Amino acid sequence: MVGGKDRAEGEQGSLHLAEGTTARPDGPLMPKVSLSGRRRMERTRAYVGSVRRFTITKMPRVYITRKVHFNAAHRLDNPAKSEEWNRTTFGKCNNPNWHGHNYELDVTVSGEPDPETGYVLDLSVLKRIVEERVADKLDHKNLNLDVDFLSGIIPSTENVAVAIWQQLVGAIPEPAKLHEITLRETPRNSVTYRGD
Repeated sequence: MVGGKDRAEGEQGSLHLAEGTTARPDGPLMPKVSLSGRRRMERTRAYVGSVRRFTITKMPRVYITRKVHFNAAHRLDNPAKSEEWNRTTFGKCNNPNWHGHNYELDVTVSGEPDPETGYVLDLSVLKRIVEERVADKLDHKNLNLDVDFLSGIIPSTENVAVAIWQQLVGAIPEPAKLHEITLRETPRNSVTYRGD
């Protein structure tokens, strides 16, 4: 017994937890992912050998997604290239009178559920962030002309996805983290970006 308390044997007499794990009492608000084990406990100088159960609980990483919809027009055109090159490369997407899409955007955030709420992030907060920083700026807009964060960028789905990530990555409240976004230009064409 040390200072009136038992301690687990191990390096320097303490219980070392693997990175990403915590020892915590079981609670009704959090699901438990546990590794149970036995450790010999040092009781007194005269008596060693008592066995005590302990639980190491690994906090679950959970992914939540908010889906938003916006309509926008664009034209794929590289001003550094000739009109013929642009027509050949981009086809109908190079129409000088623009063309539109009904975009769908999935924004996925990851983290450990808060023990007090069970939330990784309140979805109403995520909704507000995505609408204010992305959807409201893109909906019913011309992506070539009307959107400040797309200025000077060829608005391909790939480039728009990266630009959306940049709008969101610093706005997600910690400890949650932006995990990925998926932008669907059509039901069959989509781009996923994870900040790589």
